[in-house]
Amino acid sequence: MIVVTGGAGFIGSCLIAQLNQRGVKDIVVVDRWDADGQKKLNLEGKVYQKFYDKCDFLQLILSDAIKDPVTAIFHMGACSSTTGQDPEYYRRNNFEYSCHIARWSLRKGARLIYASSAATYGDGQDGYSDTPELIRKCKPLNYYGQSKQKFDEWVLDNQLYDKVAGLKFFNVFGPNEYHKGDMKSVIAKAYDKVASEGLMVLFKSHRQDYADGQQMRDFIYVKDVVDVMMHFLDNPSVNGIFNLGTGRARTWNDLARALFVAANKPVNIEYIPMPEILKDKYQYFTEADMSRLRKAGYTKPFTSLEEAVVDYVGYLKKHTYM
Repeated sequence: MIVVTGGAGFIGSCLIAQLNQRGVKDIVVVDRWDADGQKKLNLEGKVYQKFYDKCDFLQLILSDAIKDPVTAIFHMGACSSTTGQDPEYYRRNNFEYSCHIARWSLRKGARLIYASSAATYGDGQDGYSDTPELIRKCKPLNYYGQSKQKFDEWVLDNQLYDKVAGLKFFNVFGPNEYHKGDMKSVIAKAYDKVASEGLMVLFKSHRQDYADGQQMRDFIYVKDVVDVMMHFLDNPSVNGIFNLGTGRARTWNDLARALFVAANKPVNIEYIPMPEILKDKYQYFTEADMSRLRKAGYTKPFTSLEEAVVDYVGYLKKHTYM
């Protein structure tokens, strides 16, 4: 049995699709339905054995009520909002829940692959190296990043670094993120306006060293993310906390141009002021150091930004789900 927390969400549902393609059907999905039912659409066509609400599942593992053997746990479930203002919620939902999942995986002798985040790096003043000695130096800029950082440190404190695999996701985009609201990728947010009005809106820069739209991110396609997770499933002896980006930062203008090309529209970008709540917490540059993942045996090339946007727009045109 394989457990996928956050299995009805963005990355989790894409992962289940890949597991199904491999013929894996003995899957337990852990999540919570959203009010408008978008997450249910993410699971349409997927094969799995059981669905548990995340709170019910927590009680089951705390009481050791799940007796079936578990081979692997993909812990993707978390509140991923970078603008939330309730630190207690992030502590319970992201950090403490992850601790319970990790302890349970050890009791079950199951492979644990969990989602960390590039949000742990904060403004990147210490770089984006995922070497173990630098993990504790990370200074996140928001409660979400802090909750992910706290769990990474918990893994270190409990001598689990060589027993589990954590993945620091950079800017992931792709199918099945429709339910994420403000946390959707810019591509998902902008596509309808680009297709219907030929216009894309980006934030102005508030730093003199970055022109408008020249802020940079390491954008990675969700299909590449899933391929890397499958690599860790196939190689259970490879453990640690690893970056998961492409290793190449691109500008928001690059992203916009790729979207206009994929939508067959001329480039037309409007720059608007950044909300005050983001100004002091905005990452102007992220770029994953991917050397450790490569040394860990993952050799497949990552999809280019332009190729990924074309592929994704194919989904957005049909508003379909993987």
